[in-house]
Formats: sequence, structure tokens, C-alpha cells
Amino acid sequence: MSLDIARIRALYPALSDGYAWLDAAAGTQVPRPVIDAIAAAYTEGIGNTHGAFPASARSDVIVARARQAVADLVGGDAGGVVFGPNMTTLTYRFAYALAKDWGPGDEIVVSRLDHDANVRPWVQAAARAGAQIRWADVEVPSGELPAEQYDELVTDRTRLVAVTAASNILGTMPDVRRITERAHAVGALTYVDGVHATPHTPIDMVALGADFYATSSYKWSGPHIGAVAARPDLLERLSPDKLASSPAEVPDRFETGTLPFADLAGVAAAVDHLAGLDPDATGTRRERLLASMTAVEAHEQAELAHLLKGLSALPGVGLVGSPRRRTATAFFTVGGHTPRQVAEHLAAREVNVWDGHCYAWELTQAFGIRHAGSGVRAGLVHYNDRSDVDRLLNALEDLTA
Repeated sequence: MSLDIARIRALYPALSDGYAWLDAAAGTQVPRPVIDAIAAAYTEGIGNTHGAFPASARSDVIVARARQAVADLVGGDAGGVVFGPNMTTLTYRFAYALAKDWGPGDEIVVSRLDHDANVRPWVQAAARAGAQIRWADVEVPSGELPAEQYDELVTDRTRLVAVTAASNILGTMPDVRRITERAHAVGALTYVDGVHATPHTPIDMVALGADFYATSSYKWSGPHIGAVAARPDLLERLSPDKLASSPAEVPDRFETGTLPFADLAGVAAAVDHLAGLDPDATGTRRERLLASMTAVEAHEQAELAHLLKGLSALPGVGLVGSPRRRTATAFFTVGGHTPRQVAEHLAAREVNVWDGHCYAWELTQAFGIRHAGSGVRAGLVHYNDRSDVDRLLNALEDLTA
């Protein structure tokens, strides 16, 4: 099934401003059904959860629906979905909880492919516990993360392996399943950063071997909410710091303070939106999500091929990385111009891109470009079309001519 991009774009009010929105890797725009769901929650009235009055009951329903929606999206268990303000905050929260059982002699494996949010929390938690960090390296210039290196990196002292399902600047999609199998063979846990992967491809966290799977709603057309999905029985084994008076049940005990209930209504609406991208998809919401995200991936890969071909043909433009399997994300430099100068040139021509290291701190250093401003990132999602790509290429051609 090919996507009806015109129909999809019409659902996004922000896209009517005339810009080519190619900054989706930093956060997507929000469709009308999500905006309406958030507005409806406030209009109907919401209260804090577990109260005796109807507005409180509405919040209880909103939270339950949001947990189930995320579980459907990633192939997890609703009883193991934890919400927080963003993936970074949640990862720090889990790092603190998991590191309570770490000590000298233990080892934690992280990768230089990852966004720093799946690196620094583990590095810092390991340092506090006296555990050792072991690094998985990226191949340069391809940008691949060879899974074979984990055969040596993971030992019987490994407690946790943290790895991304897709690089947020190169799009590289490593062999997560092989990496997690190696971790599980020695009894280690796995924490998979799915923030960049989730908007671009069907996700099955169980098939990936993710004990913890992190994602961010604002990367897939929802509000600014982070989520981590795990098995409820695994969460039961962890004791996060919490108020004595706050809920002790799983997953509630991992959620500090009051949840943003109206935004959680938007989370569920965003998942429903994704499930409906393929109008011919049938079955459960999970089945419709798999069909729709398969169509999304095909659409994005076609536009990515056009983008990469066009970038390669422009004089002075250097593509960073050439992974075999990647999301619809391109990272590049332009000779004679800093990444910020390129982004400003494009913005003046109503093309939105991102510039800088994009929190790929270790990866931009591995490529030797961090000191020079790193690069320019163009990220495609399901609402981008050929005209967006051509506007970027034409604007760059003006700069490089």
C-alpha cells in the first residue's frame, strides 16, 4: 500500500506555512487528531488520578489508554509502560535504579553510535557504582556498528548493554537482535534506545530482545512525552527512589510527580494516527500499526534514495556515513560553510533542517567533525514528499554553485 501523502499532510496544520519541514529527527509536527484529543481532555475537565469524582476517573482512563497505545506501538506490555517528561530523564531514572545493584568488577557496555542520552546516564551511574564502561566502536567512514565486536565486549561480568536501534544522525540501524542475544547469553540486561527508530519502521521490542525499550512521543507526531516499555516482572525487581507516600505499584512507582494527563490523551491519539496511515489496514491496532509503519518505511526509503542521490551530485557536499540499513536521515557537510551557515541559508529559503552534533556526542567525535560544528541533518518522516526534498536540493545548489 502506498501512502496518500496529500491526505496525510492535510492533517498537519503546521505544514500549511509553506516551509519544507525536514527537521523531524529533532521532533515532528502534530496532526489535528492529536491537537483535538489534547484540547478535548482540557475541555471535558481532568483531575488527578484515583479520586472519587468523574474528572479523576477520566484521567485514570487516559493513562490506561496511553499505556496500551505505546504497548501496541512497540509490541510491549501495557503494564510495563513508564511515562516521563522525555527519554533522557527516564533513562537517568532507570540508570539510578539499575545501578543500585552494580559494584566494582561489573561492566556496562555502551556504543559510540548512540545519542548521548543512552550513553552518559550509564557512564555516570557506572562511575558512582565503581563499575567499568566498555565501548563498542563505530566503523569510519561507513558509520556501521559491527555486532561482532560484542562477542568480545560482553563478558560474564556484563550487567547491562545499552544500544540504539537507529542512529539519530546517520540513521544506521545496527543488528540489535544479535547484540541483545549476546547480552542475554551472559545474563545481562539490554536497554534499547528506540527514539529515532520508532517513527520510521515497524517495532517489535520482543523480537529485538529489548528488556527496556525507550521512545519519545514527539518523534512520532505526539506531544513531548517520553516512555520506556519493559516487562512488568522486570520492573518489579527494581526499586527507584520515590516519595514514601507515592504509589508502590508497577509501573506507577517509576513516575515521579503528577503525569501530564492531557498530553497523554495526545499520545494515544498519535498512535491511532499512525495506525491509520494505511487506510486499507485491518485488524487490531497492533496489526494496523505494523501495516502502516511498513508503508511508511517504503515511502521514506524512496524519498531518502532521491535525497542521497541529489546530495551526492552537489559539489562540495560531503555525506557523513554510508550505512547499509538506515532510516530516512541524512547528515552532511558543505565545503566552505559551517553547518550553522548552511542551516541559516536553508532557513532563509524556507527549508527547516538541524545543525550541530544533535547530541551524537561520541559519533561526531569519531568522525572528526565535532570541533568544526559537526554537520547538517535532514530527516524525513511520513508527511514529507518529493517537493520537500527537491526544495532542499535546489537551495543547496544555490549555495554550492
